[in-house]
Formats: sequence, structure tokens, C-alpha cells
Amino acid sequence: MDNDSFGDLAGHGRPPRDAIKQAVPSAPAPVRTIELVTGDFLLTVNPVDGSEIELCPPVRTPARPVRHTAAERAEVTRAALPPVPAGPAAPRLPLLERDEPRERLVRLLGQGRSVRLTGAAGSGRTVLLDAVAEECAAVAPDGVVRLNGLHRTPGELLQELFAAVYSAPGQRPDRNALAGFVRDIGAVVVLDDLEFGGAALDELLDAAPECAFLLAATPEVAAPSADSPLEEVFLGGLGRATALDLLRQVVGRVLTEEEANWAGDLWFESEGLPLRFVQAGALLRQCDDLRGDPEAFEEFAPFDAVQGRDVPLPSLGEGAAPAPLLASRLTESARATLRLAVALGGEVPHQAHLPALIGDTHADAAVGELMSCGLLSPAGPRYRLAAGVLAQLREKGYDEGAEGHARTVAQHYTWWAGHPSVTPERAASEADALLASLAALVPAGDAGYAGTAVLLARSAAPAFAAGRHWGAWERTLRVGSQAARIAGEVAEDAYFHHELGVLALCTGNLDRARAELEASIAMRGALADRNGTVAGRRTLALVEDRTQGLAPNPETLTPRPEGPHSPPRGVPLALPSAGAATARLPLTGAEDASPATRALPRPAQDRSPVRRLGVLVGARRNLVAVGTGAVLAVVLGTVVTLGATSGTEEPPAEGVRNGQQTDGGADDDWGTDEPVPADEPSGTSDGKTAKPSPSASGASGAPSAGPTSAGPTPSTGSTRPGNPTQTSRPTSPGSTPRPTPSSGTPTTQPPSPSASNPTLPPSPSPSNSESSAEGSPSSPLQPS
Repeated sequence: MDNDSFGDLAGHGRPPRDAIKQAVPSAPAPVRTIELVTGDFLLTVNPVDGSEIELCPPVRTPARPVRHTAAERAEVTRAALPPVPAGPAAPRLPLLERDEPRERLVRLLGQGRSVRLTGAAGSGRTVLLDAVAEECAAVAPDGVVRLNGLHRTPGELLQELFAAVYSAPGQRPDRNALAGFVRDIGAVVVLDDLEFGGAALDELLDAAPECAFLLAATPEVAAPSADSPLEEVFLGGLGRATALDLLRQVVGRVLTEEEANWAGDLWFESEGLPLRFVQAGALLRQCDDLRGDPEAFEEFAPFDAVQGRDVPLPSLGEGAAPAPLLASRLTESARATLRLAVALGGEVPHQAHLPALIGDTHADAAVGELMSCGLLSPAGPRYRLAAGVLAQLREKGYDEGAEGHARTVAQHYTWWAGHPSVTPERAASEADALLASLAALVPAGDAGYAGTAVLLARSAAPAFAAGRHWGAWERTLRVGSQAARIAGEVAEDAYFHHELGVLALCTGNLDRARAELEASIAMRGALADRNGTVAGRRTLALVEDRTQGLAPNPETLTPRPEGPHSPPRGVPLALPSAGAATARLPLTGAEDASPATRALPRPAQDRSPVRRLGVLVGARRNLVAVGTGAVLAVVLGTVVTLGATSGTEEPPAEGVRNGQQTDGGADDDWGTDEPVPADEPSGTSDGKTAKPSPSASGASGAPSAGPTSAGPTPSTGSTRPGNPTQTSRPTSPGSTPRPTPSSGTPTTQPPSPSASNPTLPPSPSPSNSESSAEGSPSSPLQPS
């Protein structure tokens, strides 16, 4: 059929795709912003701009979590099981030769005792756990909770235990609150695929003292501690007669003498593991299918390497490692699913994703086909390759092109995890397959693969955070940061560091939070990302407040304009600048008078040339006022005692550094309108000090303040920017107040401050700064 004919048919049928795109323009997907309360923080998960965290306002405090109802508990139990494979239901095999361990486990759990079931991979631990869980459904008040310990820490398992018992929408309790809730849970916890022991296992058991744990692990897992209250139950293989009986039930017919002898040799080789006989039964069923279907025989004849329709039994080696032979006789969709699973390290994507990943609309039936062959085993709410299958398939070349398959999975999950219709809980249930695709792309070291991993981590991390699967959130952020460094994407690396800092703050790791946030701020500063930098500084200020145990200052949680600005009157504390976001925030009030606080480094912008120039201008104006005071003192006949001969000149006020006021002290009254005397390091000729003009104080970044001497209140004259000679001087007891010269009074300019000028006192002694700041001794520059 030519193109014109195809166009005519398309015109009478569905419109072409181009016409559909023009008729229905795509609208941007809505941004999924979700808020969570964890501890005393309110976490806002924003997939676009990054997460934000603040103290939870009282009006947003959530209600106390409540226990699930019976219907909700049934739904939680169903969600903890793997999905039913598509296609015809496979017959359920009986539990053979397991009555004694099953009854013992039920008896111990009924007594409230915890048990550790140890068995080799393929020994049927999961099937035994299912039988025990059914019998213990009514033992505990909170029922049976099914968990899977694969790639899980004790903290993650406790969070999952809490979510299985309590209903807490929009909440994720912190460590302290979680301990209180879990301590009250009374349930039978069936935990499969345990991966830790020792102190970590003791932490899990101690956190839930009212629960009876049934833990299943392999012999390779670390043993419990010596004083652990766990009961040990070991699970071995099946006997010879029981293994042959299992094989007959899997095949569905009576075994021939040759098949029985072959099965006996297999029992000795496999030590009676039930998984091996399930796979052996699948091999015998395939042989029966090949004998009865000529077309199937012709298709699979190269694999059997036989002539004619007499298909021989597999060899003993093929029976001990049957995965390659079983896979060769499956459908193409099943083999493609195995290649994806090998590329993901054994993880199998959900069957709903297989049609899109493989390109076959009926690929979802591959899971049932693989399960019937014993190539898959359940692992919590998902499926994985059965024990030993991954290594067997890799030996036969199923790992060729693994990076390409992992990239296909990552691109699919990137679109799926960020789609608005996918709930965070649904995305969190696919965390293991998603993390496996990330782990397969990053070690390749290719920038293209790393870029794909960055996109996937960027899309999945917010979903994991909102879905309260913070273990997967942290692993995604770390792998994403590594991929961003390989791909050279600095902006995305800064995002991952910011998210890691927020996560560390939520979990109480303040040192880690500070390090991650500082790295993010530095990267975003280099990229001139103003919004990201402000968000990082706001979060870092919250970390500093939490570190010092102070109540957060709301001003530190809002963006501040850039550039030097003087704080308003009544606010003697200068906030850290943008360049000094990592410095410790100074204390307020009397705490700031400690030597440790005074030794804090000043912000970097305070040492700029503009500020130093303002300090010099203020000092020059003070010198003009000093000269005027000296002339008036001579006219009035006042004798001034200079400190040049005694060496005890008035030091600068405490908190003044290079002419700049850094802290007002606890006794300063910044709320009044009266002028405050200021001391400058240059000194005065008559023992009095002059307050610098507002322009000088504005350039220095903070108003100056000095100690007040005991005596009457200083005069109410004010200093104006246009007249630096108008000063306000305190008077000592018994002295006569001096008149203030008017603006028309001629003044004499004092000589420039230099070492050759004898009228200027030497630099103040640092030893007197402390006493001058306290105001206890009278200044030697007071008039006699």
C-alpha cells in the first residue's frame, strides 16, 4: 500500500497524530507540592524548587495518630503481599514436612516470645512464614504485621511498623515520637529477609517490647547478641521421600523409574532444598510439552540437541542449575523480563510496567510464567529472582547490554514517578527497582548514563520524600549527587546537597545538615542562583538555631536585601551577612558580654573598603569636635587632666572594634531619642567624646555606643549630619555644665592625627577595656 492510499484511509478513520496534537494542545502538568509534619518541623516537598522546612506553626499541628480500623488493617495487610500474577492461577503447593517447626513457631509466638528462623536460601522460609502468619492472626491485639528486611535498617523497619498500625496522614514522627508510638504496639511482626544482627537487632527488639517477632534470615546474616531473648529455630532441607513427593505434585503425574532415580541424585546434590525440586518439576513439565507439541519441539530442538521427538532428561548439572535451560524454553517476553531483572541486580519491575518496558502488550503474563518455573520468589510487596538464578543467568550471557536495559528502565521510571496521577505511596512501593536502575547506571562512568540517572533521581526523590520512604529518599539523593558530578551538572548537584541537608535536619543530624547546606550554598552562589541561595541560608539559619538551642528568629527565615544596611534603632544585633552564613549567630543581651562571644569573627562585608572609609570619616568628624571642646575648655578656664603622662587614657567602649560598634551590650538603651556618647580609638583632647554623625554610623553597619558615667543625665542636644560640632557631653557630679556653642561659633580645626602631635593622647591600653566597658572606675579624662 502506497503513502497516498494510507493517507486516504487515515482521513476516513482516526485523524493523524499531527492533527491530534494541533487540536488538543498539551497543558503543563500541575506541580505536586506536599506538606509533611515531622517532629516540630513543617516540611514542604516541592519537586521544582526543592524542599523547604520551617518550624510547624501551632495552627498546623496535626491530630494525634490513631490505630487503623479493621477494614484499614485488612487493606494494609493486602498491600504488604506481592501482586497476584496475571494469567491462570497456579496451584498452591502443600507445606510438606514442616508441621513440627510450624507448630513450634505458633506456640512460641502465642506466648509472646520472639523467634529467629534460620534457613538456607531456597529452603522454603517464606512459605513457612505465610502459614504461621495465618494461624497467628488473632493472637495479638494489633494482628499480624508483614515486613521485609531486604535493604532496610532498624529505623526504617520501625517506621514501617508504625505505618502498618497507625493512621497518620501528613505525618512522619521523629525518633522520639516514634519510640513512644511503637512501644505501645502489640502485634506479631513477621519479618522476612533479615539482613542485620547484633546490636542493630537488639535495637529493633527493644523498641517494640510488646511485639512478638518472627525473624527469617539466612546463615550468612550476623547472629544475635549473646544476651538476646530470641529463640533459635533452624530449618533444613526435605527428606528424600518428601522431595520426590513434592516433585510429583509439581509435575502433576507419577514419575517414571528413570525420573525417580534422577530426582534422587538431585536430592543428594541439592541437600533437599524445596526450591530445586520446584524448578526440577518445571523442567519435567517442559519436556512433556516438547514431546506432545511437534511445533514446540522444532522450535526448541537446538536447545535440547536431540534428534527426533524423544526428549531426554536434563543432566544432573542442568538440574542443579536449571535457570538457563528453563529460560531457553520460555516465551520471548519472559526472557526479556529476565534480562531486565539481571540488569537490575535481581529486582523485577511491577508487572504493570512490563508491557511498556518490553514492548509487548501481553508482557504482564511473564511474571506468572516465571513464578510457575520457580525462577522468581516473593520479597515483600514485589518479586525478585529466586536464590541462585541471578548468578546462573549471568554465566549464560544474560547480562549483556545490562547498562542499556537499565537505562530503558530508568527513562520509563523518570516519566512515571513524576506523573501527577502517581501517588507518592505508589512510587515508594517501586523504590527497590528504581534504586536498582540508578545503581546500575552510575558505576558505568558514562556521562550519558549519568545524565539519565540524574533525571531519574530528580524525579523520584520528591516522591519518596512525600511517600515517607526516607531511606529510599536518602539513597536516591546520594546516588543522584554522584551521577551529577559525573555528568558535570552543578545545579543538580547543589539541589541534591540541599535536599540531603534538609533530610539531615529532619532526622536530627545537625553536623551533616550544616555540611550539606554549606556545600549547596557554595555551588548555588557560584551559579548566581539567588533563590536557591536564599533558601539554603534560611535552612542553615534554622540549623544554627537548633544547634545553639535558641528560639528561631523570624527575621533569619526571610530573605534580606543585599548590601550594607544599618539595623533599626532598638536592634543592636547585626545578623550575619551572605558571605558569613556559616558563622555562628551572636547571642543577645547579657550573654553577648562573654569573651567567647566578643571573639566571634565579624561578617566579611564589614571589612570592605566602603565600611573602612566610613569609619575614617567618622573619626575625622570626631577630631573636629575634639578640637572645639579643647578651645571651649581654655575659654572657660577649665583645667583638663590629660592622660598622656599617666598612660591610663580612656579606652574604647567594649564591643567597639576599629571604630565600628558590633554589639550594644546589655545596658544600652537604644529605644530612647537622646544621643549616646561614643568612644573612638583616636581619643580626645579634653577627655570628652563625641557621637559620630548618622552617616558614619550607617557606613559602619551599626550605631556606636559607649558606657555612661555615673552622674546627671547628659544634655538633650542632638547631633545632626550637617553639624558635627554639636556634641552631647555627660557631666560629672559637682561640675558646671558647659554651654554648647552655636552654629555660628568659629572653630579651630585640630591638626591631623599623627605621632608628632603632642595634643593627642596615645592609643588606649587594652588592659583597661574591660573596666571601661563595665563602667565601674571613673575615667581619668574627667575634669577635676
